[in-house]
Amino acid sequence: MSFLKYCESLTTYQRRKTIEVQIGDVPLGANNPIRVQSMTTTDTMDTIGTVEQSIRMINAGCEYVRITAPSIKEAENLGNIRKELHKRGYTTPLVADIHFTPNAAEIAAKLVEKVRINPGNYVDKKRFEIIEYTDEQYNEEIERIREKFIPFLKICKEYGTAIRIGSNHGSLSDRIINRYGDNPLGMVESALEFVRICEEFNFYNVVLSMKSSNPQVMVQAYRLLVNHLEKENLKPYPLHLGVTEAGDGEDGRIKSAMGIGTLLEDGLGDTVRVSLTEEPEAEMPVGQKLVDRYTNRAKITSIEQKNELPITENNFSGVRKTFEVENFGKDNVPRVIVDFSQIQSIEMSDFKSFGYTYLPLTDKWGSNDTAADYVYLGNNKVPFMMPNGLKAIQNYDIWKDETEISYPLFDEKQYLTATNFSDKLNFLYLKDATLEGELLAKLKQEKKYFVLIIATEKENIMPTLRHFARQLIQHSIEIPIVLKSSYDEKLDLETLQIYASTDCGGVLIDGLGNGIMLNIHQYSSNKNQSLEEVKNINSLSFGILQAARTRMTKTEYISCPSCGRTLFDLQETTAMIRKRTDHLKGLKIGIMGCIVNGPGEMADADYGYVGSGKGKITLYKGQEVIKRSVPSDNAVDELINLIKEDGRWIDSLV
Repeated sequence: MSFLKYCESLTTYQRRKTIEVQIGDVPLGANNPIRVQSMTTTDTMDTIGTVEQSIRMINAGCEYVRITAPSIKEAENLGNIRKELHKRGYTTPLVADIHFTPNAAEIAAKLVEKVRINPGNYVDKKRFEIIEYTDEQYNEEIERIREKFIPFLKICKEYGTAIRIGSNHGSLSDRIINRYGDNPLGMVESALEFVRICEEFNFYNVVLSMKSSNPQVMVQAYRLLVNHLEKENLKPYPLHLGVTEAGDGEDGRIKSAMGIGTLLEDGLGDTVRVSLTEEPEAEMPVGQKLVDRYTNRAKITSIEQKNELPITENNFSGVRKTFEVENFGKDNVPRVIVDFSQIQSIEMSDFKSFGYTYLPLTDKWGSNDTAADYVYLGNNKVPFMMPNGLKAIQNYDIWKDETEISYPLFDEKQYLTATNFSDKLNFLYLKDATLEGELLAKLKQEKKYFVLIIATEKENIMPTLRHFARQLIQHSIEIPIVLKSSYDEKLDLETLQIYASTDCGGVLIDGLGNGIMLNIHQYSSNKNQSLEEVKNINSLSFGILQAARTRMTKTEYISCPSCGRTLFDLQETTAMIRKRTDHLKGLKIGIMGCIVNGPGEMADADYGYVGSGKGKITLYKGQEVIKRSVPSDNAVDELINLIKEDGRWIDSLV
């Protein structure tokens, strides 16, 4: 089998070596720092509004300011915006964002430091047609691209303007989809069609991106891109990383960190943009926290270097084969274990922190969609009758006296010497364990009753956990594994979300985990505060599984971060739709400000709410238009009616 190589090492951090791209006076790639950038949300024709928002972004740490130019008039106004910024003492490079309009790109290239084009719609118009191209017809299409693209390249060369060729999963051309598919390979080939023309023209001031609202697709596409650049002997261009339409709040941070952080761990990425449905200045702190983690990562002690994962061009996810133990492994969704070992004097009401509510009047337990599957009690006793569906885990020495009401957790020494085991389910905790000798021999013989909880004290958590999973594959050990990750109690919640989503999410994206267990090293001494910390960690655990597309427990919103093309207030509308639909477990709803971020960008959504004119909304089912020009005042009601007509609506219990 030929494995997909996309980085120098899967265990030791080595940032990918790229060429340097000059973008104004802030160069990108090579030995330069990983840059953080964002995009304005103002109307590009509002010069002062755009300038003032740009300044807020720059003061928040934005190193490149991207501004939409949907037509010639906006492209022309970029010069006024740049002039006003310079007048106020700001020389941060500007980037024009172009869709559908090559003539606007040519104007922008004379006025700003960089132009982003989308290869899916720079020349092509999306018609969702099925066409079988002969090689001759396909080459004619490439020639059509050359005719439109080369005049733009000549201008960029003359003015020293950089370009970003940015493939988006949702806006691939019909030509690409028909030949390569609506997949990571199609995204890569969409960009490479333009890259090859750049190199023929000896133009190398190029940045590349492969964006998707699905972190798994996004990660796969970037890895495949790097692999193909090397195979075709093309230049190692810098990479712009981002997850499109990540959303807001916790979900937006989880999805962004999972996609961007996973690639940064592999040494890929030279600039990042976190796409949140919030004010653009809120994106910079999140991006900077992602980037800062890798400033000194190369100094961390390495582990054995191996490049192989069971990933090929035709099998992007290296799903690890496991047998089933109770509800772990095989075809079961990953399980959530909540750590309650530090909570003292446990009461029934405490379980509300991870999804269970005791109802005294009926003497019954209720649970929500994000109720943990297992609670780790450590040395605590089981204090009362457990809720249905929840199982307790205790340390082995305590479990020996409570074998009927919980499952045991063994450390390595206990596992090798104990003679008393559960005949249903046992957990083995391995922290930075070496798979060799007696441990390896015994694990190779385990068939049914064990689940491994793997953990590390190393700073490079994701590659360490991935390395252990890879060792299990090498030794044909099919025991399910739970990914355990612990964090400093001094971390703020946003940083915790970013770190955990990278560390565990990156392993889950590769199909290598069967459960997740997060905690902080020391919970608060105040019990109410510690229960709040457990609540946050439980929510984060389910959010990570959802973003990795391994377990869907809540409604997912694919909402763009707003820009000058947006035709309604995205933050307000997203909040309104979320308020009325967030009980629809597993449903994916796309909320897009304009047609550019319409059916293509929300390709992964079940339903779409897209701005199509002032005060007008178009409603989609998948990529099919269901209703056009719906007045925005009642568009949310119409969206809900559409969901009801499909039999996918349930009434909220709240």
